[in-house]
Amino acid sequence: MMSGLTEADFQQAATTLNVPLAIVQAVAEVESQGQGFLPDGRPVILFERHIFYKRLKQYGLDIAQLTQDCPHIVNVSPGGYQGGVMEYERLAMAQQIHETAAYEAASWGIFQIMGLHWQALGYASIDGFVQCMQRSAREQLMAFIRYLKHQPTLIHALQTQQWALFARGYNGIDYARHAYDLKLAQAWNKYMRVDVDNC
Repeated sequence: MMSGLTEADFQQAATTLNVPLAIVQAVAEVESQGQGFLPDGRPVILFERHIFYKRLKQYGLDIAQLTQDCPHIVNVSPGGYQGGVMEYERLAMAQQIHETAAYEAASWGIFQIMGLHWQALGYASIDGFVQCMQRSAREQLMAFIRYLKHQPTLIHALQTQQWALFARGYNGIDYARHAYDLKLAQAWNKYMRVDVDNC
């Protein structure tokens, strides 16, 4: 069991997406070690300063000045990660600039779904999306299902174990630098062995 989710929860997601159970378990492990919440009860997040830069630009803010004043949270390049609870400090600083863009620039929960996808995934607002991510691990799992249903090429990549294709689409063009594809393959093999052992 991972972060409040049962094997039945994972199996339901796998059935809905038409992928093996081990696939969903592998993605959860690679994205967040299977943990959707911090010890203090807040959802696991990762604040992406380069996404914040893009969202602020779309909202018409003075990006040039902000990148000079706050390069640790407004930047054309990824980075500046602090991890754990420290990511909420970065988020709080970003919220002082633009709350909506700040929420949109964070990835949330077990499956690290970016807030910027809230509308495409059928949430009424970014605040509604965040509230769902705060509510439960099952809500985080549902967001993952919604996201993949909106990205059928990613489902196909999982069905055919094309890890690099999935990692590029899910984690971005720098996926190889972080070895997401290799980590997915390793986690997949691990969970497949567990399934076989339990037969």
